[in-house]
Parts: sequence; structure tokens; C-alpha cells
Amino acid sequence: MATVQSTKPLSSRTVETMKPGDKIKADTGENIGLRVKCGATGVKTFFYRYTSPITSKLVQVKIGNFPETSLAEARLKLQELKQVRRQGHCPATEAKEEKRQKREQAQELEQGPVASVEKSFTVENLVELYLTQYIEDRKSPNGRKIAGARKPKGQSETRRTLYGDVIPKLGEMPANAVTRKAVVDMIMAIVQRGANVQAGNVLRELAAAYEFAIGLGYFSDEFANPAILAKSSLKQAKVKLTHQRGKRVLSDTELATLLKWLPGADYTATQKNVLRFTLWTGCRTGEVCNAAWKDIDLEKQTFHIRESKTEVERYVQLPRQAVEFLTTLRLTTGDYLFPSQKTRLPIQQKQLTEQAWRMRQSNKMVNLPAWTPHDLRRSVRTGLSRLQCPNEVAEAVLGHSRKGIEGTYDLHRYEAECRQWLQKWADHVDSLIRK
Repeated sequence: MATVQSTKPLSSRTVETMKPGDKIKADTGENIGLRVKCGATGVKTFFYRYTSPITSKLVQVKIGNFPETSLAEARLKLQELKQVRRQGHCPATEAKEEKRQKREQAQELEQGPVASVEKSFTVENLVELYLTQYIEDRKSPNGRKIAGARKPKGQSETRRTLYGDVIPKLGEMPANAVTRKAVVDMIMAIVQRGANVQAGNVLRELAAAYEFAIGLGYFSDEFANPAILAKSSLKQAKVKLTHQRGKRVLSDTELATLLKWLPGADYTATQKNVLRFTLWTGCRTGEVCNAAWKDIDLEKQTFHIRESKTEVERYVQLPRQAVEFLTTLRLTTGDYLFPSQKTRLPIQQKQLTEQAWRMRQSNKMVNLPAWTPHDLRRSVRTGLSRLQCPNEVAEAVLGHSRKGIEGTYDLHRYEAECRQWLQKWADHVDSLIRK
């Protein structure tokens, strides 16, 4: 397979769009030597190609598979390998030697009274290795802190993702005995509860955990990453593991039915409050779940969203009903409006979807066509239009950024208008319950 010689550096988009049969792509500048190829199965692999300081021959060493290993991570690893080479060592030779030592250690253990490394190395061991030696902060032998690959929030999210879905299903299995089908079955169980994005996150992290252990020599050279194989199967079956664009809007009649059913529903009290607040304000459920009291001004009747999907902070104008609700809620919560009873931290957005799935499984869901919490935000936007709210005001209510020339020159935030129309909307919602 030939290599494309380019004067432009690699980009994530270039790697994403590679297909089997494409020429090998090469990086440039300080990252020269970094290459990426797309195999027959569609797996894209980063590797470092260089002249060995020992044999003076061209050799290469694998860095990782995309997207489990990002382009930025591959470049960082490349610089580490280049430093090894500058010191007169051959990274490929050292990698082979490390794997050989691991195999010898496994063979020694197999001959002794305990099981071999591969047999005793469970999926839970695999996950802990990935978390503690790569994802999370750790200490070097001299006590110096080594930063993990993720920021603190990402570290806890990765641990939660793997322990929430992988460990209960596969945790006790030997890591080398996990099959493609076992991973596919686990992912499809997550998809069936309506958590497609979570399913994608679980698959990505499990694949990365296996790749990390493979790189350290915990498996034989013939071992194939079952999560990557499962990913290929799911792609072939056209299973969507990303957010799917929704079109569901609840009519006034459906909203009335939902609101009358909600007080006795099997949602927790906190989850019910999130849904109510979402319906009053039109905010994203993720924004509502993460709301902190420091961002609420009951006198000015505003909710300050500092970080949003559009990366633009804004002030949500609170209708009277929301202010009255928050005035009472303030007496019973800590730093956050909607905290978990266990952690006192904000509840996780995915809990709303998963609780809805459980209610549908037990026939305890309201008798309406399938809906999701995010459909409430779309219903607010559509409801404002039915009330004759001007389009630019309704878009400002939802915090949508304006496009094109209008977004460049019209910088008015419509805060007074948003307050007026959100109050009309909240009053309209009240009228639905009274019917």
C-alpha cells in the first residue's frame, strides 16, 4: 500500500474519512513519522515509521487504533517514541521485548500453583488497569503526581460508564474469553433501554481498555480486540450508537395527560422536578440537571447558564411558576437544584431516559406514544409558535444561536421578550391542567 506524501499535517477529519484501500496517510512537521492506515475491516491504525538506530533499517511500531486513540493522543505518543529513539533505543524492539517478558511471566505462573495471567486476568482487572494506569491521576514511585489522560470530570465519568454497564455483565469473565457476541449482546441491551449514546460510550471505552492492555502485552499476539470486532458487527447491522434527531412534539392534550399523570409516576421526586422545570423554561435537560443555586437569582428571576451546547452563556428568564417552585425547593437542597440522594451531586441526565425505559418495561408509563424528556424542549418551542410567539423570540428562549448575517449583526438578546412569552407559556401550561 502506497503512502500519500502531503505538505499538510494530518487532521481528524482526514482520518475519519479514510476507507479500506486508501493510501497510507502521513503527518508532517514535528510529527513526521506518524502514519495512519485503514485495514480491510475498516480499522484505522496509527503507527510510527522510522529508521532503527540499531539495525539502520526501516521499522514501525503500532501506536493505537482510531478513534479509541485520537490524533492528538497519537502525536503525544509519537513524541515519546521519538525521545526513546534519540536515546539510541529502538521502540519496536523494546515493545517486542516487553511482550516477550510478559509471555514468559505468564508461562511461569501457569507452571506454578496459580492460573496463568490470561486466565486470571478478568474484565474487571482489565478495566481497573485502564482506569488506574491511564485514565486517572496516579503517583510515580517517587511520589510525583502523574496526570491522567482525562480531566477529573472525565475520569469519574469513564469509571461510572465502565462500572455501570460493563462490570455487571462481563466483569468476572476472563478478559481473553470475551467474544464479539458477548459485547454485541451487552451493547444491544443498552440500546434497547433507549440509551444509544451511552451504548456508544460503553463500546468506545471498552475497546480502548482492551487496546491499552494489548499494548502492555497482557494478551497473545493472536488476540483480537472483541470490542472492535463488535463495533464492526454493529456498524454492519446499521445500529445507531449516536444521538438520533427527534421529531416528537407533545400536543396540548398530551401535555395535559402527562402533567396530570406525573405526580403519581414512578419517577423520583427529583426527576419529576427536572421535567417540570424543563417544561417551564424550554432548557435542555442536561442544563437543568446541572443547575446550581449560585446560578439562580430569585430577585431578578433568572437562571444563568454559563456553559451551553452553543458555547454561549445566557440568562433564562424564569416565569412566576418556576420562581415559586424554586423558592420552596431552596429550603430542601444543597449546592444544586436537582441533586442525587446518594452523592448530593447533580443527577445524571441519562437517569431520566433509563427510568422511562424501566417504566415502559413494567407497563407503568403514561399511555402516550413514545416520548423522551428532550421532546419537552421541542414541545415548548412548538407551543410558543402556536401561541403566536415571534420566531426570533422563541429561538432566543431556547438559546439557539442565529446563523448567517443575522447572527453577525443582530446581537439583541430579547431577554424582556423571553420573559413575557415564557410567562404566557407557563400560564398556558397551567390552563391545560385545569381542563
